[in-house]
Amino acid sequence: MTAAIDFYFDFSSPYGYFARHGIDALSARTGRPIVWKPIMIGAAFKVSGNQPLMSQPLKGPYCVRDWERLARLYDIPWRLPDPFPIAALPVSRAFYWIEATKGPELACHFAKAAFDAYYGKGLDISKPEVAADLGQLHGIRRDDLLAAIQDAAWKNKLKEETDKAISQGVFGSPFFIVDGEPFWGFDRIPMLEEWIKRGGW
Repeated sequence: MTAAIDFYFDFSSPYGYFARHGIDALSARTGRPIVWKPIMIGAAFKVSGNQPLMSQPLKGPYCVRDWERLARLYDIPWRLPDPFPIAALPVSRAFYWIEATKGPELACHFAKAAFDAYYGKGLDISKPEVAADLGQLHGIRRDDLLAAIQDAAWKNKLKEETDKAISQGVFGSPFFIVDGEPFWGFDRIPMLEEWIKRGGW
C-alpha cells in the first residue's frame, strides 16, 4: 500500500483551513491517502516557544492580509471569525470519536464541515453545542457527540495524539509528514508534492 500523507492541523489555524481545501486534490495528484490528525497547537507552542500569530506585532496584521489574499486567489469562502483564535477542543475530540466509532471517512467530512463553519460562516466551534450541530448534519446523534466531547477517553486521545505529533517534530499547522519527511505550512504543499514525485532529493 502506498504510504499516506499525515496531515496535522489545529481547527483554529487559518492556514490549516486553506490546506483543508487543497488536501484532497493533492491526494488525487500523488495517489497518496491523507490521514487527518487534529492536534492542540498550543501545546506545541509551549515546547517551541512560539505564540499565536495574532499575538505577534507586525506578523499578526500581515497574516490577516495574507488570509484575505489567499481566499481571493483560491476563491475560498473566508471571514476572520470572532472569537479568534480559539481552543478547538470540542471538534478535535469529536473528530477522534467519530473516526473510532463511525470511520475515518465520516470523521474527515466532519472536520471539513467544522473548518468551513468557523472560517466560512463564523460559527464558534469551541462550543460543544456547535460541534453537536455539525455532527447532527452528518447523521450523528447530538447526545452521543456531546457525551464523547466530555468523555475522559477522548480528552486523553487528543492529548496523546498531540504529544505523539510533538515527539515527531510537529510544531505548526498545517504540518505534513510523508515518507518520514516533514513539511510545515500551507505554502509547502507544492514542495511536498514534488518530493513525492521525485522520491526525494
